[in-house]
Amino acid sequence: MTTPSAPPRRYEARATTSDRFGRVAATVRGHVLVVDGPVRNGAPGEAPTPGELVLAAVASCAAEVLQVLARDAGLPFKAAAVTARGTIDLERQPHAGVTVFSEVTLEIVLRGPTEHEAAGLVAGFQRRCPVYGSLAVASGRIAVHHRVEPAATA
Repeated sequence: MTTPSAPPRRYEARATTSDRFGRVAATVRGHVLVVDGPVRNGAPGEAPTPGELVLAAVASCAAEVLQVLARDAGLPFKAAAVTARGTIDLERQPHAGVTVFSEVTLEIVLRGPTEHEAAGLVAGFQRRCPVYGSLAVASGRIAVHHRVEPAATA
């Protein structure tokens, strides 16, 4: 007997150019985000750029999935803070014909679990987050570092 699989998750986002060169309005389920291209493209560079939103997506996915995995495993969890940094080096592209992040680093700080539990949570996040998986496959190098901070006592 096989276990039924979950139905595919489907996502949709839209982006429309604005009257200001290099600025777009991105819409996700009714939420509007102002997105600017980078200054080097002649865009305003005031609002988040698409590359920054990719990094925000992987950091957000990490924090959310870590919380879910800890809950599902019954592990102590107080907080997760994730910083994502990326570099796009046009001279060092790992795939011909497309531009990707040459390097991505995630710094994860967890409060609540033990070091051993945290390592398991981070490994679980790396298997489960589709944004991380997409970056891991496409980017030149992805590094994930984590540390556990003591939970604050009340």
